[in-house]
Amino acid sequence: MIEIAIAAIIVALIFDFVNGFNDSANSIATVIGTRVLKPLHAVALSAIMNFVGPFVFGVAVATTIAKGIVSPEDITVYMIVGGLAGAITWSVLCTYFGLPISNSHSLVGGIMGAGIAGIGFETLVFGGLSKIFAGIVIAPIGGIIFGFLLTGLIITIFANRRPKIVNKTFGRLQIISSGWFALTHGANDGQKTMGIIVLILFSAGLIPELEMPLWVIFAAATAMGLGTFFGGYKVIKTLGMKITKLKPYQGFAAETAGGMMLAVFAVLGIPASTTHAITGTIMGSGAARRTRAVRWKVGRQIVFAWLITIPGSAILGIAFTYLIYLFV
Repeated sequence: MIEIAIAAIIVALIFDFVNGFNDSANSIATVIGTRVLKPLHAVALSAIMNFVGPFVFGVAVATTIAKGIVSPEDITVYMIVGGLAGAITWSVLCTYFGLPISNSHSLVGGIMGAGIAGIGFETLVFGGLSKIFAGIVIAPIGGIIFGFLLTGLIITIFANRRPKIVNKTFGRLQIISSGWFALTHGANDGQKTMGIIVLILFSAGLIPELEMPLWVIFAAATAMGLGTFFGGYKVIKTLGMKITKLKPYQGFAAETAGGMMLAVFAVLGIPASTTHAITGTIMGSGAARRTRAVRWKVGRQIVFAWLITIPGSAILGIAFTYLIYLFV
């Protein structure tokens, strides 16, 4: 069983790497879209801040993932591997097509599907899932509202200032705001794989309780940081350049507002989607300047990807779990 648990942990870290490859790109999409930083510099900044995030905000989100999707007493290591395989497959497919889907929701769907395949619907923890689905609803709507309000406030305060000075000022500030958003991304998304690894250790009988070893935090943070550094430019391009053409003050507003939401969610233990948060704040920020500045068609494509993510990854989780049990 130890060998199976080690293999499952490796699969979980691969998912974390893929998460960095796709999802972590969201934290620096706007700083590239506004041309404040070059892609390589922005990705390096995001990788470092994503690594630090979990050490700053604690592990409340990891606890929700470990206890709030399926019953920890019921799920097996084989089911977790099947769920992770479904989540990774879904994430890779969407990354290939340039769709900034939520890897958080891919993970939730994959584990749900694995639990359903292995035990049935009775293993689902509906109390924890209600918290997760609340985050799904709140993140994009709150992002649009926060992005719109903060951008409107900046426009009002700096209305009589010269555009060149405003752009230069917020160009510098945006380096800070993008780092802040990457930090809160690591604090939220970085914890999800930690929760899965702890669940693997508990299911394999390697730890007596659902506690967070320090090495798990280091391993998950490192995997996400490396994934961020080595990939994700295609998704960055979709978010930072295709949704709306951003000014530096809009990028600052989008990142600051999105980071505030993710920080609150991390403290409350709500597994929020960084993709939902940053896309919502980008749209809200663009709409504050003028509604026609937002390319709503791209937004609709992204929303479609969100709607099919949990069902799609759940189906793949079910399929992989059945496949695994054919050989064990």
